[in-house]
Amino acid sequence: MFHALYTAASGMTAQQINLDNIANNLANASTSGFQSRRVQFSDLLYQSEIMPGAAATQQTTVAAGLQVGLGTRPGNTEIIQTQGDLSSTGNPMDFAIEGTGFFQVLLPNNQIGYTRSGSFQPNAQGALVTANGDALQPAITIPANATNITVGSDGTVSATLPGQTNAAQVGTIQLATFANPGGLNSVGNNIYLPTTASGDAVVGTPGGADGLGTIQQGMLEQANVNIVDEFVNMILAQRSYESNSRVVKAADEMLQGLNQIAQ
Repeated sequence: MFHALYTAASGMTAQQINLDNIANNLANASTSGFQSRRVQFSDLLYQSEIMPGAAATQQTTVAAGLQVGLGTRPGNTEIIQTQGDLSSTGNPMDFAIEGTGFFQVLLPNNQIGYTRSGSFQPNAQGALVTANGDALQPAITIPANATNITVGSDGTVSATLPGQTNAAQVGTIQLATFANPGGLNSVGNNIYLPTTASGDAVVGTPGGADGLGTIQQGMLEQANVNIVDEFVNMILAQRSYESNSRVVKAADEMLQGLNQIAQ
């Protein structure tokens, strides 16, 4: 019964973290480029009263044994690597990645960050930056007098200048991918950082031989959060929490009964 109390408590703690994750997914349902997460659980240690395979007699062994689990814990939060819906914005500085890949941006600490959010605008010097001022890498500068900006599916950025009929190329957007994108570290502001689990970034041309996605100008990728799934998961987490709380109550009542017998 004492094990039941702690085991059920571990289940309640795990579902609290699960609900926190669901809340974060729902809160970012309108965040462009956001990729939802899913909590993965793992069971805790087992108390072995009889080990499986232990000797029953000199000629026989125990087939299954007797083991009592001691609860659960959240193992990790898995990033859901699915494509979000693409929505048209009409803004020539909005870019969406259709397929695999991340934009590269230069962070204030001179570290390269990676993002799926393609909302950019030129700063005072004409360099394309995010809403937080992080410059797109490789750097692309838009001429101040440009009358038209076009971005090809391969990331080629061209600008039309006054008095010219042909657009001039001003840069190329490159994308990055990772051997294990699920191992990236989320640091907020739609930014991911590489870790030893994700591996180093592999940079290439959009739509090229590296399997990277293509660039869609005038569009943004919406969050890949499925509202219906999140509400279902929220109900399941709530019911699981309630079930574990009832186990705590039942164990407490049994202990209360023992105390009354002792009296």
